[in-house]
Amino acid sequence: MKKQLSITLFLFSCLLINSAMALDQRQDIDLFLSEVFAGEAPDRQRLKLDADLKAQIKKILGHKIRGSRLRYWLQDERSVWILEEIGKTKPITTGLVVNAGKIEQLKVLKFRESRGGEIRYPFFTDQFKGAGLDARNDLDRSIDGISGATLSVRAMKKLARISILLHKHVLNLPSRQ
Repeated sequence: MKKQLSITLFLFSCLLINSAMALDQRQDIDLFLSEVFAGEAPDRQRLKLDADLKAQIKKILGHKIRGSRLRYWLQDERSVWILEEIGKTKPITTGLVVNAGKIEQLKVLKFRESRGGEIRYPFFTDQFKGAGLDARNDLDRSIDGISGATLSVRAMKKLARISILLHKHVLNLPSRQ
């Protein structure tokens, strides 16, 4: 009986922890959106990824994207994307603001790796401000790396490229393949 009670308590604890983590991430996203849109974010939209867009994203990521829809927020010609990519072993949740085809802001919302957390700080994220895409869908500027955070830096570069590509797609702006 004690063993069964212990297992039940353990499972209940795991459920509470997962719920708290999901709520914490939701709060991070809500706070980010509130900051970006000065209080009230527009309604969330979902972009259904067609085969062509999935292929373009796969080319950037080096692997297939999970899921068939992405959430975003659009106000005038400014879009916000909440995207995730694996750093070394764990996902990094990132908020990206794109305006007129250029990165306006990149913010790491949830960093789960044991190393490379320096990518959260403005000395790194500010490098992305004003970045666009060149003819090959690469960033049109160089982004300085961080020693010990190579994979996390690569993940941020990929997400920046994807957010600009998606922004151009939802606004029907020309994008290169």
